[in-house]
Amino acid sequence: YFFDGTDGLCGNDDCGQMSAWYIFSAMGFYPFNPCGGEYIIGAPQVACAKLKVESGEFKVVARNLSRENKYVKSVTLNGKPITDWKIRHTDIMAGGELVFEMTNASEHFGD
Repeated sequence: YFFDGTDGLCGNDDCGQMSAWYIFSAMGFYPFNPCGGEYIIGAPQVACAKLKVESGEFKVVARNLSRENKYVKSVTLNGKPITDWKIRHTDIMAGGELVFEMTNASEHFGD
């Protein structure tokens, strides 16, 4: 039942795609169209994540994240506001910092 291949682990029908989607989503963004290079902004589930990229590091920070503060108030990429719910793959690969300001208010980012 166990070998190096797509069917080498019982129940591994997606080859890790659902796990990858969860990790992206937990960081606060996920690939909407992998071929198009766009990621849609969501709500992070972790306070901080760091990705090693060729240019150095891409850091994701969720300020004030808690059970109560689960709504996104605002998002900045390298200090510049994001207002269109997206970032690009080139943004990630260039390194820098994606910062989510979290709040407990029901009126949140994008409303």
